Amino acid sequence: MTERLYTVSELGRELALTPRAIRFYEDKGLIAPQRAGTTRVYGHRDRARMVLILRGKRLGFSLSEIKRYLDLYDSDVTHRAQQLLLMDRVTDRVAKLEQQREAIEQTLAELNEIRLQLQAVLDDEMPHRAAD
Repeated sequence: MTERLYTVSELGRELALTPRAIRFYEDKGLIAPQRAGTTRVYGHRDRARMVLILRGKRLGFSLSEIKRYLDLYDSDVTHRAQQLLLMDRVTDRVAKLEQQREAIEQTLAELNEIRLQLQAVLDDEMPHRAAD
């Protein structure tokens, strides 16, 4: 059975990416398509790497962090180093997001307090305007 190969357009359609975006990840060394003559063709490995890249980006990881993670896959057959790196990066990302959530909650509380104060002022002024 032969491996399913994708053109840049087919891979783009399947992953909801533009061909330009796929070539960008190729230029960054995150994927390495094969060649069929002058045409780039992407195999199962490239597709799987693109899925991991997109997931990493969605979770807020940098391209260099994603590349480091992907490169470990090939260098360690046990994948232990890859798992340890991922655990470390995920733990850091969770901590940063928790800090951001606290900051957002504090900002929302402050904005809601300002809104309540302004509403009270506006409500107090309404009867006076009707009398004018």
